[in-house]
Amino acid sequence: MSETTGVMVCGHGSRDAEAVREFQAVARGIAARLPQYPVESGFLEFARPVIRDGLDRLRARGVTRVLAVPGMLFAAGHAKNDIPSVLNTYEARHPGLAIEYARELAIDDKLLRAACARLEAALAGAGDGVPRHETMLVVVGRGASDPDANSNVAKVMRMLWEGFGFGWGETAYSGVTFPLVAPALDHAAKLGYRRIVVFPYFLFTGVLVKRIYAHTDAAAARHPGIEFIKAGYLNDHPLVLDSFAERVEELVVGVNAMNCKLCKYRTHILGFEAEVGLAQESHHHHVEGVGTGPARDGPDHDHAHDHAHDHGHDHAHGHAHGHTHHHHPYPHADHPLGPRTLKSSGR
Repeated sequence: MSETTGVMVCGHGSRDAEAVREFQAVARGIAARLPQYPVESGFLEFARPVIRDGLDRLRARGVTRVLAVPGMLFAAGHAKNDIPSVLNTYEARHPGLAIEYARELAIDDKLLRAACARLEAALAGAGDGVPRHETMLVVVGRGASDPDANSNVAKVMRMLWEGFGFGWGETAYSGVTFPLVAPALDHAAKLGYRRIVVFPYFLFTGVLVKRIYAHTDAAAARHPGIEFIKAGYLNDHPLVLDSFAERVEELVVGVNAMNCKLCKYRTHILGFEAEVGLAQESHHHHVEGVGTGPARDGPDHDHAHDHAHDHGHDHAHGHAHGHTHHHHPYPHADHPLGPRTLKSSGR
């Protein structure tokens, strides 16, 4: 790749020196994955260098096309407004320089696998004395005035909750929106779980992550009968660095707009790994048109034959019209609050 194309990693910035060092380490990791490009980094606020300093350095290296990536998990005000404003202003002041802006990391299979690794490490450190069904997960996001970004944290929590088979899951936020961490943990303590795993879904440490851990310690003191576990944040996990590099390459090759990256039939999703590569076939062909009246091109008929799909499924449920209908087994069918309650209640 020509040296006229470069990469700019745009961070938010922090007053916490450790957070700044972690961001810079991630920027170096991104550069190592993109050796074909010169890479610089900078911050919006609170730390140096600022974004325009990094852009100045790229121009000094002969770069005329910049691929800028936001160093953020989700798109709220900083990623949607602040960074683009800085980039657009800089581009307008430097004719001949083109800046293209990548999307945020968002909800991605690599990020979920990195999150899985952090949770597995926390659980391993705590020991196996408490079953998953008696463990509750609380995922803490940064919190924003943008409900779209906030809802993404809730989706991450659900995918981790369901993937691990925890007894319950809740979402909390470090600021701006609700529920905040302290009331969320007190609410969680009322639900009767023996262990609560608190997972800050953050890229870097800083004031907010340290505050989350402090709230967790305080909740543990208030509720001594519950074991509170503090999971590590994402930081420079290799899959995080891979995701950043992928966002840059998307600017070059384009993006697949359909959300197939989290399809359980195409990628390894926690808890559903056995379904990758299954044959694509409708499990509802036997009811197509049922209840819509006689077909226009033929007589109505009684759908009462028996058939089975033989492709390795061992979970079946019957229908009144007399055939066996197979699905891949749900990995947490034994969850005490899940499908088995339908049998006991007769619903």
